[in-house]
Amino acid sequence: MSESQTVLDGVRDLLPTFRERADETERLRAVPEASVKDLEATGFFRLLQPRRYGGLEADPVDFYTAVRDIASACGSTGWVASVLGVHPWQIALFADDAQRAVWGEDSTVRVSSSYAPMGKALIADGGFRLSGRWSFSSGCAHASWVLLGGLVHNAEGQIVDFRTFLVPRDSYEIVDVWNVVGLAGTGSNDIVVEEAFVPEAFTLSMGETGRCQGPGQAVNTGELYRLQFHSLFTTTITTPIIGMARGAYDEHVRMQRNRIRASYGEKASLDPFAAVRVASAGSEIDAAWALLMTNIREQQAYVARGERIPIAQRLRVRRDQVLGTQRAIDAIDSLFEASGGRALASGTPLQRAWRDAHAGRVHAANDPERALQMYGASEFGHDVDPGMY
Repeated sequence: MSESQTVLDGVRDLLPTFRERADETERLRAVPEASVKDLEATGFFRLLQPRRYGGLEADPVDFYTAVRDIASACGSTGWVASVLGVHPWQIALFADDAQRAVWGEDSTVRVSSSYAPMGKALIADGGFRLSGRWSFSSGCAHASWVLLGGLVHNAEGQIVDFRTFLVPRDSYEIVDVWNVVGLAGTGSNDIVVEEAFVPEAFTLSMGETGRCQGPGQAVNTGELYRLQFHSLFTTTITTPIIGMARGAYDEHVRMQRNRIRASYGEKASLDPFAAVRVASAGSEIDAAWALLMTNIREQQAYVARGERIPIAQRLRVRRDQVLGTQRAIDAIDSLFEASGGRALASGTPLQRAWRDAHAGRVHAANDPERALQMYGASEFGHDVDPGMY
Protein backbone atom coordinates (compact mmCIF):
# COMPACT_ATOMS: atom_id res chain seq x y z
CA MET A 1 0.00 0.00 0.00
CA SER A 2 1.33 3.45 -0.93
CA GLU A 3 2.05 6.11 1.68
CA SER A 4 -0.67 8.32 0.22
CA GLN A 5 -3.23 5.54 0.37
CA THR A 6 -2.39 4.97 4.01
CA VAL A 7 -3.12 8.67 4.65
CA LEU A 8 -6.40 8.50 2.70
CA ASP A 9 -7.50 5.43 4.62
CA GLY A 10 -6.62 7.13 7.90
CA VAL A 11 -8.58 10.24 6.94
CA ARG A 12 -11.66 8.21 6.01
CA ASP A 13 -11.53 6.44 9.35
CA LEU A 14 -11.75 9.86 11.00
CA LEU A 15 -14.84 11.09 9.13
CA PRO A 16 -17.41 9.87 11.70
CA THR A 17 -15.42 11.66 14.41
CA PHE A 18 -15.33 14.90 12.43
CA ARG A 19 -19.10 14.68 11.91
CA GLU A 20 -19.62 14.23 15.64
CA ARG A 21 -17.37 17.23 16.37
CA ALA A 22 -19.00 19.54 13.81
CA ASP A 23 -21.21 21.26 16.40
CA GLU A 24 -18.29 21.64 18.78
CA THR A 25 -16.18 23.10 15.97
CA GLU A 26 -18.77 25.80 15.39
CA ARG A 27 -19.13 26.55 19.10
CA LEU A 28 -15.37 26.87 19.52
CA ARG A 29 -15.11 29.00 16.35
CA ALA A 30 -12.02 26.94 15.59
CA VAL A 31 -11.16 23.38 14.67
CA PRO A 32 -10.62 21.45 17.94
CA GLU A 33 -7.01 20.71 18.73
CA ALA A 34 -7.94 17.02 18.90
CA SER A 35 -9.03 17.08 15.24
CA VAL A 36 -5.77 18.71 14.16
CA LYS A 37 -3.80 16.12 16.10
CA ASP A 38 -5.88 13.33 14.55
CA LEU A 39 -5.09 14.62 11.06
CA GLU A 40 -1.44 15.00 11.95
CA ALA A 41 -1.33 11.36 13.06
CA THR A 42 -2.56 10.20 9.64
CA GLY A 43 0.27 12.08 7.89
CA PHE A 44 -2.17 14.40 6.14
CA PHE A 45 -0.16 17.58 6.72
CA ARG A 46 2.93 15.89 5.24
CA LEU A 47 1.35 15.07 1.90
CA LEU A 48 2.78 18.07 0.02
CA GLN A 49 5.86 18.53 2.23
CA PRO A 50 9.33 17.78 0.78
CA ARG A 51 10.85 14.40 1.62
CA ARG A 52 13.98 16.25 2.74
CA TYR A 53 11.95 17.42 5.74
CA GLY A 54 9.92 14.32 6.50
CA GLY A 55 7.20 14.84 3.90
CA LEU A 56 5.63 12.49 1.37
CA GLU A 57 5.83 14.68 -1.79
CA ALA A 58 2.53 13.06 -2.71
CA ASP A 59 0.37 13.40 -5.79
CA PRO A 60 -1.69 16.59 -5.31
CA VAL A 61 -4.79 14.68 -6.44
CA ASP A 62 -4.39 12.52 -3.33
CA PHE A 63 -4.16 15.67 -1.23
CA TYR A 64 -7.32 17.09 -2.76
CA THR A 65 -9.13 13.77 -2.37
CA ALA A 66 -8.36 13.82 1.36
CA VAL A 67 -9.56 17.44 1.65
CA ARG A 68 -12.79 16.65 -0.19
CA ASP A 69 -13.50 13.76 2.16
CA ILE A 70 -12.76 15.78 5.32
CA ALA A 71 -15.02 18.62 4.16
CA SER A 72 -17.84 16.17 3.45
CA ALA A 73 -17.91 15.46 7.19
CA CYS A 74 -17.25 19.00 8.49
CA GLY A 75 -16.87 22.02 6.24
CA SER A 76 -14.78 24.06 8.68
CA THR A 77 -12.41 21.18 9.34
CA GLY A 78 -12.06 20.54 5.61
CA TRP A 79 -11.39 24.20 4.90
CA VAL A 80 -8.67 24.50 7.55
CA ALA A 81 -7.14 21.17 6.51
CA SER A 82 -6.98 22.36 2.90
CA VAL A 83 -5.41 25.72 3.69
CA LEU A 84 -2.89 24.50 6.26
CA GLY A 85 -2.16 21.41 4.19
CA VAL A 86 -1.20 23.25 1.01
CA HIS A 87 1.29 25.61 2.67
CA PRO A 88 4.13 23.06 2.86
CA TRP A 89 4.09 23.10 -0.94
CA GLN A 90 4.81 26.84 -0.98
CA ILE A 91 7.35 26.68 1.85
CA ALA A 92 9.25 24.26 -0.40
CA LEU A 93 9.70 27.12 -2.91
CA PHE A 94 11.45 29.36 -0.37
CA ALA A 95 15.22 29.42 0.03
CA ASP A 96 16.49 26.48 2.05
CA ASP A 97 17.36 28.76 4.99
CA ALA A 98 13.65 29.46 5.39
CA GLN A 99 12.70 25.79 5.02
CA ARG A 100 15.25 24.86 7.68
CA ALA A 101 13.89 27.53 10.03
CA VAL A 102 10.37 26.13 9.70
CA TRP A 103 11.04 22.37 9.70
CA GLY A 104 14.64 21.94 10.87
CA GLU A 105 13.80 21.20 14.50
CA ASP A 106 10.18 20.06 14.16
CA SER A 107 8.89 18.76 10.84
CA THR A 108 5.28 18.86 12.11
CA VAL A 109 5.21 22.67 12.26
CA ARG A 110 2.18 24.21 10.51
CA VAL A 111 1.84 27.55 8.70
CA SER A 112 -1.27 29.70 8.15
CA SER A 113 -1.66 32.56 5.65
CA SER A 114 -3.31 35.74 4.48
CA TYR A 115 -2.15 36.57 0.96
CA ALA A 116 -3.95 39.83 0.18
CA PRO A 117 -1.26 42.54 0.06
CA MET A 118 -2.49 44.35 3.17
CA GLY A 119 1.00 44.86 4.55
CA LYS A 120 3.63 47.46 3.75
CA ALA A 121 7.24 46.35 3.43
CA LEU A 122 10.17 48.73 3.34
CA ILE A 123 13.48 47.61 1.84
CA ALA A 124 16.12 47.22 4.58
CA ASP A 125 19.63 45.86 4.79
CA GLY A 126 19.36 42.11 4.17
CA GLY A 127 15.59 42.06 3.95
CA PHE A 128 12.46 44.08 4.69
CA ARG A 129 10.63 45.85 7.51
CA LEU A 130 7.04 44.61 7.46
CA SER A 131 3.95 46.13 9.09
CA GLY A 132 0.23 45.69 8.63
CA ARG A 133 -3.01 43.96 9.54
CA TRP A 134 -4.31 40.99 7.62
CA SER A 135 -7.71 39.27 7.80
CA PHE A 136 -9.01 35.73 7.26
CA SER A 137 -6.00 33.67 8.41
CA SER A 138 -7.81 30.34 8.65
CA GLY A 139 -6.48 27.92 11.25
CA CYS A 140 -3.94 30.44 12.55
CA ALA A 141 -4.32 29.17 16.13
CA HIS A 142 -2.79 25.87 15.00
CA ALA A 143 0.21 27.47 13.25
CA SER A 144 3.68 28.55 14.34
CA TRP A 145 4.34 30.69 11.25
CA VAL A 146 2.26 32.74 8.84
CA LEU A 147 2.57 33.64 5.13
CA LEU A 148 1.56 37.26 4.54
CA GLY A 149 1.14 39.29 1.37
CA GLY A 150 2.73 42.72 1.22
CA LEU A 151 3.65 45.46 -1.19
CA VAL A 152 7.33 46.39 -1.21
CA HIS A 153 8.16 50.11 -1.17
CA ASN A 154 11.53 51.65 -1.96
CA ALA A 155 13.07 54.63 -0.18
CA GLU A 156 11.07 57.00 -2.41
CA GLY A 157 7.80 55.35 -1.41
CA GLN A 158 7.24 53.70 -4.78
CA ILE A 159 5.80 50.18 -4.99
CA VAL A 160 8.42 47.92 -6.57
CA ASP A 161 7.21 44.38 -5.81
CA PHE A 162 4.47 42.19 -4.35
CA ARG A 163 5.89 39.52 -2.07
CA THR A 164 4.87 36.80 0.33
CA PHE A 165 6.57 37.13 3.73
CA LEU A 166 7.19 34.18 6.04
CA VAL A 167 6.85 35.41 9.63
CA PRO A 168 7.37 33.44 12.90
CA ARG A 169 4.76 33.33 15.67
CA ASP A 170 6.71 35.60 18.03
CA SER A 171 6.56 38.43 15.48
CA TYR A 172 2.79 38.73 15.10
CA GLU A 173 -0.38 39.00 17.15
CA ILE A 174 -3.62 37.08 16.49
CA VAL A 175 -6.73 39.22 17.01
CA ASP A 176 -9.96 37.30 17.66
CA VAL A 177 -12.59 38.73 15.31
CA TRP A 178 -14.15 35.57 13.81
CA ASN A 179 -17.90 35.72 14.49
CA VAL A 180 -19.64 34.59 11.31
CA VAL A 181 -22.60 32.57 9.98
CA GLY A 182 -20.63 30.18 7.78
CA LEU A 183 -17.28 28.40 8.14
CA ALA A 184 -17.65 29.47 11.74
CA GLY A 185 -15.19 26.85 12.92
CA THR A 186 -12.24 27.96 10.80
CA GLY A 187 -10.89 30.48 13.33
CA SER A 188 -10.03 32.83 10.45
CA ASN A 189 -8.81 35.64 12.67
CA ASP A 190 -6.73 38.74 11.98
CA ILE A 191 -2.94 38.91 12.02
CA VAL A 192 -1.15 42.08 13.14
CA VAL A 193 2.55 42.77 12.55
CA GLU A 194 4.32 45.84 13.84
CA GLU A 195 7.73 46.57 12.32
CA ALA A 196 9.01 43.01 11.98
CA PHE A 197 12.27 42.41 10.15
CA VAL A 198 11.91 39.68 7.50
CA PRO A 199 15.16 38.42 5.90
CA GLU A 200 15.29 38.28 2.11
CA ALA A 201 15.44 34.47 2.20
CA PHE A 202 12.10 34.43 4.02
CA THR A 203 10.25 36.12 1.14
CA LEU A 204 9.02 35.15 -2.32
CA SER A 205 8.16 37.50 -5.15
CA MET A 206 4.67 36.75 -6.47
CA GLY A 207 5.96 37.50 -9.95
CA GLU A 208 8.46 34.67 -9.52
CA THR A 209 5.91 32.19 -8.24
CA GLY A 210 3.57 33.21 -11.05
CA ARG A 211 6.27 31.98 -13.45
CA CYS A 212 6.43 28.63 -11.60
CA GLN A 213 9.78 29.52 -10.07
CA GLY A 214 11.28 29.73 -6.61
CA PRO A 215 14.74 29.37 -5.04
CA GLY A 216 13.63 26.22 -3.22
CA GLN A 217 13.48 24.35 -6.52
CA ALA A 218 17.28 24.10 -6.34
CA VAL A 219 16.94 21.64 -3.43
CA ASN A 220 13.40 20.35 -3.94
CA THR A 221 13.78 19.08 -7.48
CA GLY A 222 10.63 16.96 -7.73
CA GLU A 223 8.00 17.68 -10.37
CA LEU A 224 5.48 18.51 -7.63
CA TYR A 225 7.25 21.81 -6.97
CA ARG A 226 7.11 22.94 -10.61
CA LEU A 227 3.34 23.13 -10.78
CA GLN A 228 1.61 26.49 -11.00
CA PHE A 229 1.10 28.32 -7.70
CA HIS A 230 -2.23 29.97 -8.41
CA SER A 231 -3.70 26.84 -9.98
CA LEU A 232 -2.90 24.79 -6.88
CA PHE A 233 -4.02 27.42 -4.42
CA THR A 234 -7.34 28.26 -6.04
CA THR A 235 -8.09 24.54 -6.33
CA THR A 236 -7.35 24.42 -2.61
CA ILE A 237 -10.28 26.80 -2.05
CA THR A 238 -12.81 25.07 -4.30
CA THR A 239 -12.08 21.48 -3.23
CA PRO A 240 -13.54 21.78 0.29
CA ILE A 241 -16.69 23.37 -1.16
CA ILE A 242 -17.10 20.36 -3.42
CA GLY A 243 -16.58 18.22 -0.33
CA MET A 244 -19.35 20.11 1.46
CA ALA A 245 -21.62 19.43 -1.51
CA ARG A 246 -20.76 15.71 -1.32
CA GLY A 247 -21.68 15.69 2.35
CA ALA A 248 -24.93 17.58 1.69
CA TYR A 249 -25.82 15.14 -1.08
CA ASP A 250 -25.29 12.10 1.14
CA GLU A 251 -27.30 13.66 3.96
CA HIS A 252 -30.16 14.65 1.63
CA VAL A 253 -30.41 11.15 0.18
CA ARG A 254 -30.38 9.63 3.67
CA MET A 255 -33.15 11.98 4.84
CA GLN A 256 -35.36 11.44 1.81
CA ARG A 257 -35.20 7.66 2.05
CA ASN A 258 -37.04 7.86 5.37
CA ARG A 259 -39.08 11.04 4.92
CA ILE A 260 -42.85 11.09 4.55
CA ARG A 261 -44.17 14.20 2.85
CA ALA A 262 -47.13 15.04 5.07
CA SER A 263 -48.71 17.36 2.51
CA TYR A 264 -49.00 14.56 -0.02
CA GLY A 265 -49.06 11.51 2.21
CA GLU A 266 -46.28 9.77 0.29
CA LYS A 267 -42.68 8.74 0.74
CA ALA A 268 -40.38 11.45 -0.55
CA SER A 269 -38.22 8.82 -2.23
CA LEU A 270 -41.17 7.95 -4.54
CA ASP A 271 -41.49 11.51 -5.83
CA PRO A 272 -40.16 11.48 -9.43
CA PHE A 273 -39.24 15.14 -9.21
CA ALA A 274 -37.12 14.43 -6.13
CA ALA A 275 -35.31 11.71 -8.06
CA VAL A 276 -34.59 14.10 -10.93
CA ARG A 277 -33.26 16.72 -8.52
CA VAL A 278 -30.89 14.21 -6.92
CA ALA A 279 -29.62 13.08 -10.30
CA SER A 280 -28.96 16.65 -11.43
CA ALA A 281 -27.24 17.64 -8.19
CA GLY A 282 -25.05 14.56 -8.23
CA SER A 283 -23.98 15.24 -11.79
CA GLU A 284 -23.03 18.83 -10.98
CA ILE A 285 -20.90 17.73 -8.04
CA ASP A 286 -19.18 15.01 -10.07
CA ALA A 287 -18.56 17.41 -12.97
CA ALA A 288 -17.02 20.02 -10.69
CA TRP A 289 -14.63 17.45 -9.22
CA ALA A 290 -13.73 15.80 -12.52
CA LEU A 291 -12.81 19.08 -14.22
CA LEU A 292 -10.65 20.24 -11.31
CA MET A 293 -8.69 17.01 -11.17
CA THR A 294 -8.37 16.73 -14.97
CA ASN A 295 -6.77 20.17 -15.04
CA ILE A 296 -4.28 19.26 -12.31
CA ARG A 297 -3.40 16.11 -14.25
CA GLU A 298 -2.80 18.19 -17.39
CA GLN A 299 -0.43 20.48 -15.52
CA GLN A 300 1.44 17.47 -14.19
CA ALA A 301 1.80 16.14 -17.74
CA TYR A 302 3.34 19.41 -18.95
CA VAL A 303 5.80 19.40 -16.05
CA ALA A 304 6.70 15.75 -16.64
CA ARG A 305 7.55 16.57 -20.28
CA GLY A 306 9.69 19.50 -19.17
CA GLU A 307 7.33 21.93 -20.90
CA ARG A 308 6.10 25.25 -19.70
CA ILE A 309 2.46 25.24 -18.57
CA PRO A 310 0.61 27.30 -21.22
CA ILE A 311 -1.32 30.39 -20.24
CA ALA A 312 -4.42 28.91 -21.89
CA GLN A 313 -4.28 25.91 -19.57
CA ARG A 314 -3.79 28.09 -16.50
CA LEU A 315 -6.79 30.19 -17.48
CA ARG A 316 -8.83 27.02 -17.99
CA VAL A 317 -7.94 25.99 -14.44
CA ARG A 318 -9.39 29.25 -13.16
CA ARG A 319 -12.47 28.94 -15.39
CA ASP A 320 -13.27 25.45 -14.15
CA GLN A 321 -12.31 26.29 -10.57
CA VAL A 322 -14.77 29.18 -10.16
CA LEU A 323 -17.47 27.30 -12.03
CA GLY A 324 -16.72 24.23 -9.90
CA THR A 325 -17.52 26.30 -6.83
CA GLN A 326 -20.72 27.49 -8.46
CA ARG A 327 -21.74 23.98 -9.49
CA ALA A 328 -21.22 22.72 -5.95
CA ILE A 329 -23.25 25.54 -4.44
CA ASP A 330 -26.04 25.16 -7.00
CA ALA A 331 -26.22 21.48 -6.07
CA ILE A 332 -26.40 22.27 -2.35
CA ASP A 333 -29.09 24.91 -2.94
CA SER A 334 -31.18 22.48 -4.96
CA LEU A 335 -30.92 19.74 -2.33
CA PHE A 336 -31.54 22.10 0.58
CA GLU A 337 -34.69 23.47 -1.05
CA ALA A 338 -36.05 19.94 -1.47
CA SER A 339 -35.17 18.64 1.98
CA GLY A 340 -38.14 19.91 3.94
CA GLY A 341 -38.41 21.97 7.09
CA ARG A 342 -36.49 19.53 9.28
CA ALA A 343 -33.29 20.43 7.44
CA LEU A 344 -33.52 23.90 9.01
CA ALA A 345 -32.95 22.64 12.52
CA SER A 346 -29.78 23.78 14.27
CA GLY A 347 -27.16 21.06 14.25
CA THR A 348 -28.30 19.32 11.09
CA PRO A 349 -25.51 18.64 8.58
CA LEU A 350 -27.44 19.99 5.60
CA GLN A 351 -28.01 23.51 6.88
CA ARG A 352 -24.40 23.65 8.04
CA ALA A 353 -23.12 22.61 4.61
CA TRP A 354 -25.38 25.26 3.04
CA ARG A 355 -23.98 27.99 5.29
CA ASP A 356 -20.37 26.84 5.00
CA ALA A 357 -20.43 26.58 1.21
CA HIS A 358 -21.93 30.04 0.78
CA ALA A 359 -19.30 31.43 3.15
CA GLY A 360 -16.57 29.80 1.06
CA ARG A 361 -18.09 31.28 -2.07
CA VAL A 362 -17.14 34.82 -1.02
CA HIS A 363 -13.40 34.02 -0.95
CA ALA A 364 -11.50 36.12 -3.48
CA ALA A 365 -10.43 32.99 -5.39
CA ASN A 366 -14.10 32.35 -6.18
CA ASP A 367 -14.73 35.65 -7.97
CA PRO A 368 -16.34 34.17 -11.11
CA GLU A 369 -16.66 37.22 -13.33
CA ARG A 370 -12.97 38.11 -13.20
CA ALA A 371 -11.77 34.56 -13.92
CA LEU A 372 -14.31 34.01 -16.70
CA GLN A 373 -13.58 37.38 -18.30
CA MET A 374 -9.88 36.54 -18.44
CA TYR A 375 -10.56 33.20 -20.06
CA GLY A 376 -12.94 34.69 -22.62
CA ALA A 377 -10.60 37.59 -23.43
CA SER A 378 -7.78 35.11 -24.07
CA GLU A 379 -10.02 33.04 -26.34
CA PHE A 380 -10.72 36.18 -28.36
CA GLY A 381 -7.00 36.74 -28.80
CA HIS A 382 -6.41 39.47 -26.23
CA ASP A 383 -3.34 39.50 -24.00
CA VAL A 384 -3.96 38.43 -20.41
CA ASP A 385 -1.36 38.97 -17.68
CA PRO A 386 -0.59 35.48 -16.35
CA GLY A 387 1.39 36.68 -13.34
CA MET A 388 -1.38 36.23 -10.81
CA TYR A 389 -3.36 33.51 -12.52
